[in-house]
Formats: sequence, structure tokens, C-alpha cells
Amino acid sequence: MHIRADSQTAHDNYKLLIGSILPRPIAFVTSVNEEGVVNAAPFSFFNIVGDEPPMVMISCIRKTNGEPKHTARNIIRSGEFVVHVADEDNIAAINHTSINAPDGISELELAGLTAVAGEQVNVPRVLECKVAMECRLAKYIELGSSDLLIGEVLSFHIADELLHGGRIDVNLLKPVSRLAGSSYSLVGKTFELERPQYEA
Repeated sequence: MHIRADSQTAHDNYKLLIGSILPRPIAFVTSVNEEGVVNAAPFSFFNIVGDEPPMVMISCIRKTNGEPKHTARNIIRSGEFVVHVADEDNIAAINHTSINAPDGISELELAGLTAVAGEQVNVPRVLECKVAMECRLAKYIELGSSDLLIGEVLSFHIADELLHGGRIDVNLLKPVSRLAGSSYSLVGKTFELERPQYEA
């Protein structure tokens, strides 16, 4: 069937997007507001942008009244944030941070997670997360009802047991990805395909 995006509501388009583009990695993002309160929230509109310099992106859909979410507002103001990878051991606590808490209330505290001071940014990382990336805002783009935030990764925090020969062991990380609705996924069957080489 053919469905024109302009013939249906934004919510209908959203449902088709999240039901098609999956699994989606989950960025668990910490930021700090003007009073120094730590904000934490998960985002599944998240991916790598580049590797030289290393860059990641998150997209924050705005509130129904058009205001930026706390995370986007904090990052745009301070220029700093930390991205963590959601994994099987911490997904319940990370999900708890998606609570609609009022401004000035730390979702980290509500979820019982531990803040650790950043090394290169003035935003804490989360002790319970196995992978964290300290980021500096490289570019902010307002896209309709979304705020696109591209961050340059200044440093990585990786749990010692994950790293082998410079590579992260995905089986030990146990990353969790987002599907549609309230559904999530773990890494299941994996396989390898070598890239073909053209020979004239």
C-alpha cells in the first residue's frame, strides 16, 4: 500500500516510523539545569554521526505545547551532556527516568542511580552504566517539532570487563534496544557478512 505522510496525522507517521526503523539503540542522557540539578532521560532517536571526530546524535521530540524537553533545553544552554548505553542490567532503572518529573527534580535520584562527576564536562555520568560518553554540543538543529543535538564525544568510560583488544564484547554489554510501543529487545541471533570486493 502507499501512504502519503501528508495525508495522516503526525502521530500516525510516528507509529509507522517506530514500527519500521528498529531495533533502535537507546541513549540514556544526563544533563544539568541552571540550578545544577541532574536531569536524566532515555531517547531512542539516537545514533552515530561520525568517527573523526567521534560524534553521536539524539533527537528530542518537543512537548505537546511546543517547548523543548528538559534534556534539550539543558544541552542547548550548557553545551554539555553524557550519553550512556542502556543495557539489560539497568534498563528498569533507565525506564523509570522517563517519568514525567517536574523541572528541578532529578530523575537519577527517583530511579536510585548514582551520579559520578564528569572528567571533561560538568555533567555527571551514571555509575551503574557500563558505557558512557562525555559529549560537547557540536551542532543544534531545530527540525519541526524536534530538537536535533549532535555531540562530539570527548571521552569514553568503558567497564573494564567489556573491552578486549580495543573492541567491546556485545555479549557482556547486553545492550537493550527499543521496538514499537512498550516493547524492547535484546541482542539475539547474530551473523557475519564480509563486504564484497570489486575486481575489474
